[in-house]
Amino acid sequence: MIGDILPAGVRYADSRTDLPHEPLHPEEEQLIALAVDVRRREFTTTRACARKALAGLGVPSVPILPGRRGAPRWPAGVVGSMTHCDGYRAAAVARADRTLTIGIDAEPNEPLPDGVLEAVAFPEESSAVHALARVNTAVCWDRLLFSAKESVYKAWFPLTERFIGFEEATIDLDVGGDSRGRASGEFLAELLVEGPWPTGRRMTGRWTVRDGLLCTAIVLPRQAVS
Repeated sequence: MIGDILPAGVRYADSRTDLPHEPLHPEEEQLIALAVDVRRREFTTTRACARKALAGLGVPSVPILPGRRGAPRWPAGVVGSMTHCDGYRAAAVARADRTLTIGIDAEPNEPLPDGVLEAVAFPEESSAVHALARVNTAVCWDRLLFSAKESVYKAWFPLTERFIGFEEATIDLDVGGDSRGRASGEFLAELLVEGPWPTGRRMTGRWTVRDGLLCTAIVLPRQAVS
């Protein structure tokens, strides 16, 4: 599913089912030695996806360990992002000489819990979400806004190692669709943190919704940064 919104040059792998018997590197195994079964399954499957995506770049299997704030540490010369939610795991990678950063996120296409929208959105974003919901009820626009902000963070943090909160980026969701009638579109994110901005102050991403899931992605080629 994530492949629907990724540009050429980005390699990805995803899975709707867990792959609990996929091998882990010893360093990874140590990280989840005491983890509950659900955590072990999501960890193992997401890394299996990451290694499959890396293989598409010709990169051999390596441990994928968390760095600061849990951001994955990719092999030299590679940028990437991983995501997992109930019923879906995915990873996307690209060569760093052509791609500056990647941020992907997947969520269930379900409304946010009560109070969460107010915590993550500006009033104008909330108003836009409610207006979109009146036009298209098949998309949980509040969750889509949340996911877009997650993708912004995942694209931003590896470059800066600076935390960015939900209140430090605004999202403008564009309503669209594809040739097969699926809900999809673009979004524009504007950073409200002080510069310099290695991503540029504005980032454009894409989104799609189908089969009970929604995905967002930001992929910035190096020449797009200003």
